[in-house]
Amino acid sequence: MSLSRADRSVLATWWFTVDRRLLMALLALAGIGVVLSLAASPVIALKKGLPAYYFVQRQVMFASLGVIIMLALSLCDARTIRRICALVFVAVIAAMIAILLTGDEIKGARRWLRIAGLSLQPSEFGKPAFVVLSAWAFAEIERRRDMPGLPIAVALYVVFAGLLVMQPDVGQTLLISVAWGALFVVAGLSLAWAAGLVGVLIGGMVTAYVTLDYVHSRIVKFFRPVPGDRSQTDRAAQSFIEGGFFGRGPAEGTIKNVLPDAHTDFIFAVVGEEYGGLACIGLVMLFAYIVLRALSRIIDEPDGFTRLAVTGLSVLFGAQALINMGVNVGLMPPKGMTLPFISAGGSSTLAIAFSMGLVLALTRRRPDVNRLNLPRLPTSSGALHVSGHVSGHVSGHVSGQATGLRTISETGRTR
Repeated sequence: MSLSRADRSVLATWWFTVDRRLLMALLALAGIGVVLSLAASPVIALKKGLPAYYFVQRQVMFASLGVIIMLALSLCDARTIRRICALVFVAVIAAMIAILLTGDEIKGARRWLRIAGLSLQPSEFGKPAFVVLSAWAFAEIERRRDMPGLPIAVALYVVFAGLLVMQPDVGQTLLISVAWGALFVVAGLSLAWAAGLVGVLIGGMVTAYVTLDYVHSRIVKFFRPVPGDRSQTDRAAQSFIEGGFFGRGPAEGTIKNVLPDAHTDFIFAVVGEEYGGLACIGLVMLFAYIVLRALSRIIDEPDGFTRLAVTGLSVLFGAQALINMGVNVGLMPPKGMTLPFISAGGSSTLAIAFSMGLVLALTRRRPDVNRLNLPRLPTSSGALHVSGHVSGHVSGHVSGQATGLRTISETGRTR
């Protein structure tokens, strides 16, 4: 099948406007996640009394569904994206409240919703929706002075972060705080307020350390490790030493035999032991490429909402990957955070696909009169100069979207 630029079908328009390099990188990451599940999950499945390839089959299923979601969302425009995120956010908030009131407690937390025999974590889907709505609120501050954009953004953060703390889920609270803070700074708001927000975040972390036993325990073990205490973090860090640069080889690692979360939170350690440090570096570079590629697409973006939304979603994606890998190599205490598209987990995989589908949609290069540099004001001689993306001879009439501009003749002078 061949597509022509003269073709005005939905598929052709999408193909010539979507960032194909970013799309290929995301598809490659999803494929790598399926391959790595073959290395990490069979042992875990057998220990749980499940078929050997139970988690592999789930990874294939959720990765495939995630790709469909990502491609479907990439067809949407900015207005549709905002509407979808508003509906998702409202549904997530309602689900999180219901879970707190009636949900089962698992490992000291109430985060999961049971639907048709599957466990769903609504807060995972709330993160990208929260970022998009916050980006819209911050963008409205500049666009409409009569719009209470900042109070709306603060209210969104207080509600979502508050529900996350009540679950409790300190890791996800930290993650959305980083993304929200990035939006605050990029929106050009007062740095003094930003410093105050950092102080509030530090205060919240101290409060979590004092009031939540599991947070206190993890931080104490991280800074004061007990000799002989073979925690998951210590064993994960050791796997990188044993793997060296080139690894032991596929299926030759032993770390997955002792780590109960080797297929989820600590899959990066499995990569380090079986495929080596070079493979880990390659995976880090792929994550970095995705983030930088998305950000590079908005350097000249004139729309404030698009610029902020892509920034926030990219920070959300990159920070989650950075935190997971930092925990695996022993630079951070455990956070219970998955590696995007790599770790096993239905909610995480689908939510990441949802998030990156939004990025693909917002970074598409659609024909838009607002992207053109409009003619400058007439000089004293009456000449109009056209610059930027508009080149060559200008003829005919300029009307419709550029209301108010005069008719420009072939010589470039106003009639």
